[in-house]
Amino acid sequence: MSHDLPAPMLAKSVPTIPDPAKYPGGLSFEPKWDGFRVLASWDGSSVELGSRGAKPLTRYFPELTAALAEILPRPCVIDGEIVVPVQADGRRRLDWEALSARIHPAASRVTLLAAETPALIIAFDLVREGDEDLLAHPFHERRARLERLLADVPAPIRLTRTTTDPALASTWLERFEGAGLDGVVAKPRDAVYEPGKRTMLKIKHARTADVVAIGYRVHKSGTGVGSLLVGLFGADGVLRQVGGVSAFTDVRRRELVTELEPLVERDADGSVATAAGERSRFSAGRDTTFVPLRPERVLEVRYDQLEGARFRHTVQFERWRPDRTPDSCRLEQLERPVAYDVDDVLDGPRHE
Repeated sequence: MSHDLPAPMLAKSVPTIPDPAKYPGGLSFEPKWDGFRVLASWDGSSVELGSRGAKPLTRYFPELTAALAEILPRPCVIDGEIVVPVQADGRRRLDWEALSARIHPAASRVTLLAAETPALIIAFDLVREGDEDLLAHPFHERRARLERLLADVPAPIRLTRTTTDPALASTWLERFEGAGLDGVVAKPRDAVYEPGKRTMLKIKHARTADVVAIGYRVHKSGTGVGSLLVGLFGADGVLRQVGGVSAFTDVRRRELVTELEPLVERDADGSVATAAGERSRFSAGRDTTFVPLRPERVLEVRYDQLEGARFRHTVQFERWRPDRTPDSCRLEQLERPVAYDVDDVLDGPRHE
C-alpha cells in the first residue's frame, strides 16, 4: 500500500438537524470536531498525515506519526481530525490556538510542542484497509470496519461516537460546544466516499452580534473592500478588533468604498491613514495593513463560535444597524457555551 491519498470528502452546511427519513438508509450523526482535517496513512513502513490543503501535516506532529506506526494493527488510511485538548478551569477542552501553534517552521519548536501539547486523532471514517480501497463501500460498512480496526487501539487515536437519533444529535449540538466542538455532522448511511465532494451535512452554531466597523482591507484585486474589520468594547471600555467580514460581490465591494469614505481616518495633511493589522503564523508574508475607520457605524453579523474574545471564523454580514450606537456593542452580548469536558465526549459510548 502506498501513500497515494484521495482528497477528503467534504460537508455542506444546513441550518438544522436533517430528517433521517428523507435519506434512503437513514443518517448517522456524529460530533463535529474543530481541528485539522487529516487523512492518516500507515503503509507498513511509514506514516503520512495528509491535509485538506496543499500543506502536509506529517512533520508538525511527530508524536502522532511515531504512535500510529506502533499501534495500528495493519496498513490503512483513516479519515479524521487532529485536535489538541488542554486543561482549562478544571476541564479539558479543545484549544484552537494550541493546535495552530503546532504549525511551526523550527524543528526544535515542533519537538517541544509535541511534548507540551500532544495531539489526538479523532477517527471517523476508513478510506483504505490493507490493499483494499473502500471508497465504493457505503458509510455504514466503512464505519463497522473502522470500529473493528480500532477495537484495541489506544490513544492518540480515538474513535468518534455516532447516533442515528436526531433528537440526541440536537442535544450534542448544544452540549458539546462547551468542550470546544464545532457542531454536528450528518452522513447518509448508504453513501459512498466521494473525494472532494460535499456529500456530508454539517450543522454549526449560528448566532448574531452587533459590532462596530473599525477598518477595511482593500481587495486583492486592488479595487474595493476585501474585508471589513469589526470590533467590540470590553469591560474596560477599550474597543478591540474581534474579527472580519468578507465574501462581498464585486459590485458591493466598490459600493462599500464610497459608503465608508466619510468615516476614513486621515492624516493631518488629508492623506488616508493606514494601520498594521494583527499577524499570525498563517499570515506570514501577507500584507495585513488596513484603512482605519472612525468607530461610528454599527452592523449586525452572524457568527458560529468564539475563541477567547474573538470570533473563531470569518463572520457574515447580516445588516447595518443605524439604530444602534457603537458604545452598545460590547463583548458581554456574546453568547458563551456552558463548559463541558472533552473527555466526556470522547469516553461516551460508540453508538447511542
